[in-house]
Amino acid sequence: MLKHWITSKLLAKIFKPFLCVFLGALLVILTFDTSTAQSRRTITGTVTDAADGVAIPAVNIVVEGTLIGTSTNIDGTYSFSIPADAETLVFSSIGYITLNVQINGRSTIDVEMSQDVQFLDDVIVVGYGSQEEKEITSSVTSVSAEDFNLGNVSEPLQLIQGKVPGLSVYNRGGDPNASPTIRLRGISTIGANTEPLIVIDGVIGGSLANIDPSDIESMTVLKDGSAAAIYGTRGSSGVIIVTTKKGSDVIGNSSTPVTQFSYDSFVASSSVLSSIDVMSAQEFTAAGSNNLGANTDWIDQVTRTAISNTHNAAISGGTENTNYRVSLNYRDAEGILENSGFEQLNGRLNMSHTTWDDKLKLDINYSLTNRDANYSFSDALRYAVLFNPTAPILGADANIGNTDFYAPYNGYFHPVGLFDSFNPKAIIDLNTNTGESKNVLFSTSARLNLTDNLVVNTMFSRQSFDLLNAEYYSVYDAYRGGAGSSKTGLASRNTLNSRSTLFESYATFSNTINKLDYIFTSGYSFQQDNSEFFSLEAGGFINDDLGLNALQGASDLETSGVILSSNASPDEKIIAGFFRGNFTWDNSIFFNASLRREGSTKLGEDNRWGLFPAFGVGADVTSFVDIGFLDQLKVRIGYGVTGALPAFYGLSQFARNSRPRTAPKARAANPDLKWEEKAELNVGLDFGGDRFSGTIEIYNRDINDFVLERDVEAAVYGFDKRFENAGKLNTTGFELSFDYDVIQSMDMNYNTGIVFSTYSTTLEEYVVPQEMIANLGAPGQNSTDMIRVAVGEEIGQIWGPVYSGNVDENGVPIMKDLNGDGVLSTNQTNALDPDGDFTQLGSGIPDFEIGWTNQFNYKNWDVNAFFRGAFGHSLVNTYRAFYEPRIPSQGSYNLVNTKYADDAIKSAQFSSLYVEEADFFKLDNLTIGYTFDSSKWNNISSLRVYASGQNLFVLTEYTGVDPEPVLQDFGPTANGDRPADGGNVLAPGIDRRYNYFSSRTFTLGINLKF
Repeated sequence: MLKHWITSKLLAKIFKPFLCVFLGALLVILTFDTSTAQSRRTITGTVTDAADGVAIPAVNIVVEGTLIGTSTNIDGTYSFSIPADAETLVFSSIGYITLNVQINGRSTIDVEMSQDVQFLDDVIVVGYGSQEEKEITSSVTSVSAEDFNLGNVSEPLQLIQGKVPGLSVYNRGGDPNASPTIRLRGISTIGANTEPLIVIDGVIGGSLANIDPSDIESMTVLKDGSAAAIYGTRGSSGVIIVTTKKGSDVIGNSSTPVTQFSYDSFVASSSVLSSIDVMSAQEFTAAGSNNLGANTDWIDQVTRTAISNTHNAAISGGTENTNYRVSLNYRDAEGILENSGFEQLNGRLNMSHTTWDDKLKLDINYSLTNRDANYSFSDALRYAVLFNPTAPILGADANIGNTDFYAPYNGYFHPVGLFDSFNPKAIIDLNTNTGESKNVLFSTSARLNLTDNLVVNTMFSRQSFDLLNAEYYSVYDAYRGGAGSSKTGLASRNTLNSRSTLFESYATFSNTINKLDYIFTSGYSFQQDNSEFFSLEAGGFINDDLGLNALQGASDLETSGVILSSNASPDEKIIAGFFRGNFTWDNSIFFNASLRREGSTKLGEDNRWGLFPAFGVGADVTSFVDIGFLDQLKVRIGYGVTGALPAFYGLSQFARNSRPRTAPKARAANPDLKWEEKAELNVGLDFGGDRFSGTIEIYNRDINDFVLERDVEAAVYGFDKRFENAGKLNTTGFELSFDYDVIQSMDMNYNTGIVFSTYSTTLEEYVVPQEMIANLGAPGQNSTDMIRVAVGEEIGQIWGPVYSGNVDENGVPIMKDLNGDGVLSTNQTNALDPDGDFTQLGSGIPDFEIGWTNQFNYKNWDVNAFFRGAFGHSLVNTYRAFYEPRIPSQGSYNLVNTKYADDAIKSAQFSSLYVEEADFFKLDNLTIGYTFDSSKWNNISSLRVYASGQNLFVLTEYTGVDPEPVLQDFGPTANGDRPADGGNVLAPGIDRRYNYFSSRTFTLGINLKF
């Protein structure tokens, strides 16, 4: 690791962006230091809460009319140097009324600040507006920046992983280029759009890839139908509303502008946490396998200690009428697999301006993200597990006499004629798999207060995404089209360009009649999406010199071996009108109702428009009954209908084979195709007291009309397949969150919080009564499907025979006679036979999930410990199913060597032996920070350093690389290729051989504010 740190390349990676930011910061510091030549004096004091006398940390204190300031420490004290002629100090803090205090020659100024009661009614961003938290009748959870997960976070949703009951965020392994699997209250569809709709600063369908985590102010999750129905055909999987950080306003009630500069940076080191336990070279040789004379740890050869660094700089400021925030974020993230990672530059501008006596507010938001990614080859991990540990890296080092057994292509050792066995080091070193992307989001909005009661909002946005992927497989490597195969060298390029335009306008009218407060919202929405795709693949190159950049040199151009694909979408339009009414009676009883009418060009001509209603009602019981220890006890109930659109356009229309042109239609049209629909009932209880708060939720939802391709009568429809609405799911669930301030004192604070969620999903209607899906794959187990889907039963059944613990004379495992008929029927092709000896071996979906947060502060120290766990789920360990049996004919392959390995088993057959309980409980993140006393520094208002660790320990009995649930299956694909339409959500629980290894990360960071 030390050697890695001192390489010049690494130093350049870390310090080049740091130097740029440092020089900018230095310039700002020099500019800010306008009073160093003046006569100065020191002011000290303590800031406390006027109600209970408790010290208030992080209070901003500035000399009015200047940028000279400081902030209070954890114990509420402050000390800083000010000009001798300064007259007034301004004290401000979120949740408190700003104070202007005359100095009057004093050197000690103690201040008591009163809470801003109006502020304490937390405002939550919801669809098309915001509501006070106490008035919300839906299932909504908001997480602000101070509660985000810390450490090496490169993907926005990692910030709230484990923080929101019902929200599952799993990024199995440590692949920096992988997007997490996201589920909100389980499965919402078996087709497309299984993940929540993202709304960024009001822009529907925003891309999380265009936001740096450091720029996010808060994330609000709309979990149930009554909250999400306002978004119509895109709300079935829930909605996540992202609010980015904005600029600072003026100080206090003066016109003094504020300019703040912040710089955050961290360096992280990641290493393999868990890999596959295989035989060493000595064990392999002792087992009588082929000895090639070397001693190679192939997993060590393709993995590394990954060093990542991040730099975030932001300048925010404001005057009486204008505020802005500009940020620049640089990330260089390495993965533990050699050559995997990305380099990313992100810029963001948020600006607001008010005019016409504050009646008109204009906002402009712009963000740009450029990413250069190296995806590497996750297959290298699979081949590192199974490759002969006595084989050398280089062919010249092979200690065998028969050179026909290997071929030293480009110096690397390659076995010849050995099925599914490739040099993992050569895969990494000789082949290329990269991507370049650009993501742009621009939005502008206007808010006009026509009267004190009537406000009109208008927004226009444009998003664009451009991606260029490039893969090249060397002529000197046997892997995927290289030497020894039908082609020498293989190159492919594909491009994706997508555009999204959004226009929305809505008006809000609010008023009060006696004890009734009401707000009406009505609006119009138009969105249009367009995309284009182009792909070219060709092989047959003389050498590697120009292959990827000179496709015209491929011999496939002469033999018609080129694979060419392209498409362009039509104008995909969504048009909607919506209305909502919110009513509050005597600040105690709350009611809201909404209705959205929406149409989409993705649907059939006869069924494009739909209505999506919702309502909710709630009451704060403490307004009517005095419950001593409770300040709030709100009971609420909500019901809402949302929809889900199909992933692709044109599914309602007939499809024709493109080659030959005279081919008949491949799919019949369906003008009645409609959206999938979810109806959800949610009952909630919110409670809170002096030092605690919590929420309890129960819900029931029905998902109807999946968009599925079905077999139909050709005589009726003209062809034997078409897309139809078919199928129904039912999900019931329970969620709990609870927070408690254990310690509150002058020097010490400790808060703990837990979230708990559980759900079950039943398939109530489907195209067939039952079926087996999710093939185990080659070699030798292509006919082995592992997941059973059955009408009337829960989703997630891992299905197979039960291993008895014994083998026959040939080493074939003997299964149990489950039905007691004296006949063993355990071939996986007979899994659905009535007399088959099969049963459920486990479930791919957890029984429950928990997250446990602990925040501790002592003087200038802060500690955050976050634990996470999932229980009741199982995983099929495919590494064991393929490579653990001691098959005599496979003496050239390494063997998995877990605690379950049995030398007597000499035949591979899927059974309960390879299905493992994968319960886990982990210390997901531990961060320890220290905030320095900056009172004596003229231009630094805050300096904090911290160290954090992720995946510090994982308690589990699972022997695979990662016990986290696998909520969808991508099949037994090579190199982790993903089907275009995503994974199969009906097949959870399979830990595939191409999955990335998990990692443990240590991070050192700094937070600096001027």
